[in-house]
Amino acid sequence: MKSHFKADLSKEKKLTPLLDHYYKNRLKHYGFERISDLRLQKAGVDLILTDLKNNTKYYVDEKAQLDYVNESLPTFAFELFYRKNGKIKEGWFLDHSKKTHFYALVTSIFSDEEDTFTSCNITFVNREKLIAHLSQKGLTQKFLKEISLVHKEIHGKMELKELHPKKEGYLFFSTQNKAEKPINLILKLEFLEKIGMAKRLV
Repeated sequence: MKSHFKADLSKEKKLTPLLDHYYKNRLKHYGFERISDLRLQKAGVDLILTDLKNNTKYYVDEKAQLDYVNESLPTFAFELFYRKNGKIKEGWFLDHSKKTHFYALVTSIFSDEEDTFTSCNITFVNREKLIAHLSQKGLTQKFLKEISLVHKEIHGKMELKELHPKKEGYLFFSTQNKAEKPINLILKLEFLEKIGMAKRLV
């Protein structure tokens, strides 16, 4: 098992022009600035959206399903934990150091030829609202940490009584097939839209 981090970065760069095309054409009331500063990127900021009416700025972290090109998945994986150099690290969804206001979930990425992307879906998710909603259901960040770490050696799907596994979501432990051994909260995109946490741009 090897990490696909560098390959993913390369694909992300090739996906950027398509994303920027959609932002430019669909975000009528917002200006957008793509961030190249590595410190900001590590803090969960790929884009800064500026409300043209009141100049409010929003930090956006783009998350693309680049492992599933030419596929349409109904779910998205929110990273709770991963491993690096043998140590367990907080994933981007639990990491309090992130400045992210919104996630831009990039799904249904289609490519006619290798690394040339022709279409995708973009769904904006309000990070703070989603964390609050999950907490109200009993899925606090503390609870997610505890249950993830207690079961960190298992592999596969784990249902949670707080979520309907077919309509809402579940945990997934990738301990055997990925180098980073991520533990993810898998959430249905339709569920996120239904509860008002997400809005589809494209």
